[in-house]
Amino acid sequence: MKPPAFGKTRVRDAEATRARILKAAVREFARHGYAGARGERIAKTARSSERMVYYYFANKEGLFRAALETVYASLRDAERTVHLDDEDPLAALESFCRFVWDYYLQHPEFIGLVNTENLQQARHLRRSPRLGELVSPVVGLLAELLERGQRAGAMRPGVDPAQLYVSIASLGYFYLSNQHTLSAVLGRDLLAPEHLQAHWRSAADMIRRYVAV
Repeated sequence: MKPPAFGKTRVRDAEATRARILKAAVREFARHGYAGARGERIAKTARSSERMVYYYFANKEGLFRAALETVYASLRDAERTVHLDDEDPLAALESFCRFVWDYYLQHPEFIGLVNTENLQQARHLRRSPRLGELVSPVVGLLAELLERGQRAGAMRPGVDPAQLYVSIASLGYFYLSNQHTLSAVLGRDLLAPEHLQAHWRSAADMIRRYVAV
């Protein structure tokens, strides 16, 4: 006779509760920052108690670090799905740019948490035991793409793939993280489809001109 599955059920319930808390924490920190985030709001959103929030994550710092690890891991996993070998080098580079920018657009919680962690001078990220596994694979992918582009005579030599990635990320991240102030200053809604697509086209053209022969 098989033993009752009470233990497994409790484990599943605990995992589900922890996942709900972590999801709620990502939302809370992205909206309110580190100082403004509140455990009681996280607990309410997660349909749990504040006691359970800190049972699983010990303290606010541990909870924020886990939330930060979560958004970085999600980006890393998405980047691992990127394949750049099916297009010619310059077209593949634009596809990669569009992937990065669309990810930022679809995941504002990533921008919110990274903004907060920058204000914290990356102290939580630096202390993360998962930092090594959160490293993005895309710099290596871009290095391979640049080599392929050079062999094809389409891209110039000497482009640093890490710097290229920073430039690509910046063109999307700055636009979206500053959308409200820029919209106010420029007198236009930067998230309106026509303005957003115009920026993506212009940004992709800048990147192409930077690497092209």
